[in-house]
Amino acid sequence: MKLNAKNLILDLLLAANDRPISVRDAIAACGLFGLSDNSVRVALARASADGLIQAAGRGTYRLGASALQLAGEVATWRTAEQRIRPWQGGYLAVLTQHLGRTDRAALRKRERALAMLGFASLETGFYLRPDNIDADIHQVWERLCRLGLEPQAIIFSANHFSQHQQQRIAQLWDGKALNAQYQQLQQQMNNWLAHASSLEPDVAARESFLLGSKAIRQVVFDPLLPEPWVDVAERHRFVEAVHHFDKAGHVIWRQLIEAS
Repeated sequence: MKLNAKNLILDLLLAANDRPISVRDAIAACGLFGLSDNSVRVALARASADGLIQAAGRGTYRLGASALQLAGEVATWRTAEQRIRPWQGGYLAVLTQHLGRTDRAALRKRERALAMLGFASLETGFYLRPDNIDADIHQVWERLCRLGLEPQAIIFSANHFSQHQQQRIAQLWDGKALNAQYQQLQQQMNNWLAHASSLEPDVAARESFLLGSKAIRQVVFDPLLPEPWVDVAERHRFVEAVHHFDKAGHVIWRQLIEAS
């Protein structure tokens, strides 16, 4: 995602866990990334007009109604592993062939929703993922709809595939790349924390935000695959590292804001 005032403000509000932020704090935070006061005020006005944020008091804002559902789903990264259950070999399938692809905005929301829940395209308009998340198919359906999938999409269990199809399904997710990403990001976070105390407060805040956002995005869009696709223990270590880094980042930003 391009780093601009609007996206940065939304990220800050997502990280604030429904606590409002002031215009002053938004300007100070965006200033760390070279964004001007005027660009922040324009971004706040446009985000408010779009319903993405709303006034929470004089000179303060919180997420608006149109952003709250997505924000709520993004915030569940902290409990992502709790949704995982043992995989019995079956799959969840979503059929969207009948929905069309001419409405670009609807298509973007649809593809984002499916990606956030780890669905991959086996054929055009036919998406699959291992059936190892949430308690039942209705919960998955509700989450997909909250994320932007059209209610007219069809979701069902799929348990029988030909040998050829099984081979294709096995290639839908790159488990080796995911394992490497877990290890790489975990190492980056650990290395950064090891020398964070030597950084100037504004540098520490900026770098922790960028690296933390990258790591959290990995968790948000992680397909939560079972073995043998991925090393489940390695993923768990990575998620634990993200929790630790996120807490440290919150302390750094709180100290910077209080000091300013």
